[in-house]
Amino acid sequence: MYHPYLRGKQNELILLRENAKLITKSAMVPIIEPVKKNFAPLNKAIESLKKENTEFILVINPKYGDFKSNSLPIFENTINTILREYDKYSIAYIVDAESNLLEVKDFIDDNLDKSIVIIHNGYPKAKELAELTESFSNINKHIFMDAQSGKLYQKQFKKNGIPRILIRDGFKKNKNRDYPHKEHFSDLHITYDDEGMEGFGDFLIVGDDYSESGGPAYAIALHLTYLEEDEDMYIRHFVSDRVDTPTDPAGKFLEALEKLVNAVEEEDSLILKTEAYQQFKNFFEEAHFPGLGYAKKLSMQHHLELISKYLLEQ
Repeated sequence: MYHPYLRGKQNELILLRENAKLITKSAMVPIIEPVKKNFAPLNKAIESLKKENTEFILVINPKYGDFKSNSLPIFENTINTILREYDKYSIAYIVDAESNLLEVKDFIDDNLDKSIVIIHNGYPKAKELAELTESFSNINKHIFMDAQSGKLYQKQFKKNGIPRILIRDGFKKNKNRDYPHKEHFSDLHITYDDEGMEGFGDFLIVGDDYSESGGPAYAIALHLTYLEEDEDMYIRHFVSDRVDTPTDPAGKFLEALEKLVNAVEEEDSLILKTEAYQQFKNFFEEAHFPGLGYAKKLSMQHHLELISKYLLEQ
């Protein structure tokens, strides 16, 4: 049902590894787009998912990072090795404005023994692609990037027995200093059925924008998603007091963290006290700065825990 989309940077892969039980218990299906040529973190994450018998999707033609021009190493180092005897995963092929229909056909022909997912991300000729995919029996899912596929496009792939999933980026990227107090994140967890879909997904609190590394932190912002009383999802942003110089990131982190803890501990707070939040609270009490990457991982974990609770209560 829920398909979190993660690009395989270190903290995203650690997140998968540490939350494999939660992901499996909640019937989540993570989508992993590898971006780093160091396969050790990716394979460790996959081993953790395998241990829990987790269903997941592995993108084999990434559009970012080290494999955007050559995906063969993904087969050599992961699919043909640690996944050789595992059958609860699918390989995904991204079709976008630069995709060639013949290349898509060749890919499917070369992998008739595997379960295949098509990720629709701006390909212009829906009818031709739909006719092609309907001629194969190993296409098991269509995933649509909401911003890159309209309703008419999506309708072309409505076929009995093949689930359709809608991915919507709920995180509105901004400069850290400019984030509002709160803003709407998504209602797709409630409305995906109204959209004619069998599942939904997002990019957690990272967003679809990809970058290798951030610049100097003039301001530090922490983010927590939560459900309003009608179960619509919002996000709170907690921004450091100091926003004008790149100095003292640890001190700025604690400024933002104090606001986060105070907000969650308010008597009428709607923000879930997840395990991720408890780690945030421990860092606040210890005045400890774990690094911005780790802080982002905790916000992603909080989001997974929130959606897990929602799904398990339905």
